[in-house]
Amino acid sequence: EITSLLSLYGGQFSSEQEIHVNSPFWILSIPSEEMARGLMKRTVCAKSVFELWGHGRSAGELYASLKNYPMDKMLPYLQTDSTYKVHIHTFNKTLTQAQKIKKIDALEFLPFKGKVNLKNPEHIFWILEDYGMDPNNVPEDPFHLYFGRWIADGQRELIESYSVKKRHFIGNTSMDACLSFIMANHGRVKPNDVVYDPFVGTGGLLISSAHFGAYVCGTDIDYNTIHGLGKASRKNQKWRGPDENIRANLRQYGLEKYYLDALVSDSSRPIWRKGMLFDAIITDPPYGIREATRRTGSQKETVKSAERSTENHIFVSSSYHLSDIFFDLLKFAAEYLVMGGRLVYWLPIYRPEYTEEIIPRHPCLKLISNCEQMLSSHTSRRLITMEKVKEFKDQDQNSHLLDGQYMPYRGHNSFREKYFSGVTKRIAKEEKDNQK
Repeated sequence: EITSLLSLYGGQFSSEQEIHVNSPFWILSIPSEEMARGLMKRTVCAKSVFELWGHGRSAGELYASLKNYPMDKMLPYLQTDSTYKVHIHTFNKTLTQAQKIKKIDALEFLPFKGKVNLKNPEHIFWILEDYGMDPNNVPEDPFHLYFGRWIADGQRELIESYSVKKRHFIGNTSMDACLSFIMANHGRVKPNDVVYDPFVGTGGLLISSAHFGAYVCGTDIDYNTIHGLGKASRKNQKWRGPDENIRANLRQYGLEKYYLDALVSDSSRPIWRKGMLFDAIITDPPYGIREATRRTGSQKETVKSAERSTENHIFVSSSYHLSDIFFDLLKFAAEYLVMGGRLVYWLPIYRPEYTEEIIPRHPCLKLISNCEQMLSSHTSRRLITMEKVKEFKDQDQNSHLLDGQYMPYRGHNSFREKYFSGVTKRIAKEEKDNQK
């Protein structure tokens, strides 16, 4: 998430970051404080950002580093007419108040001229100490120490304010608010973008993009979900109410002006005219477990089900293999994304058999990131972010990129098809076992 936002706002990871990759504290090189504030207005993963004045592996190294920090950069925040306070945050260790005061008093060599104000200071300074990631093996002394001026906090409060528990219209698989915002940030969604979700469901992923000022739309094969009809997913409620729909969700958060539309459509049969381009495609495809994987069929095909909505809308659906879902999704993104636009989606995997080559590829799309969310000891899903780097041409219609060569993607003998068949069955079995 931070890497995506840095590419949007400017900045990069410091070369020093390589020496402590697993630390909860990261050192970034950001050109301006304004850019740092812009980044923190988006992130739900980072808690705070500070202007780093000094750091070291021991208290002595920290103090030496602070003494070498340019005085002209310190003085604007240490004036006699200013107020300040100093916080101490220790990761993986709790200090007594006496220990905290002792550490603050040790900074008396810094030329603080203002007055201490604990309630409403103009400037807040932090001592940050890293005691590692293992709660069962906490060292006596910290691995790293940092001192800096607080600039801004992240958007962690969005997780609570956009909680699915408080949402007007939900479904069985509505996306968690935190993950929705992370996906929007991976997609580098910005004001006036057009963002599309081909498996829109109840529109949870549209909300986070609209929050960042993008115009949103989506499609789904489920007529009842798009129109807010049928059985409710909420506990102690049998049927959905007349105003339960995607538009109502966006209205709930004051985002209705960003809502373009939601259409009933089969993602395997794109409905968009040539030349229609989206800035980002952000979606959570159905895995065939809690949500069925379906596409429109005909009477000649092997019919899996015939469904009827409350408005007598009838269509015939056939099975939609998981590997075909991802093939169609990547092909659609390659054709309908703007150059530099991003595709962000979840990919279910069976961990013991997972390898990098399982990830679907396309010659027009570059893999940007691959992040894992653990579901159980054997299953997880990966948040895949891809960026369009090449214009779509007719020869890209039925190809993907594997080990630098173009190869056919579809086919019942495909190793991906076999793999994803196994993934679906294993995850379904684990869910049934958990329910028991």
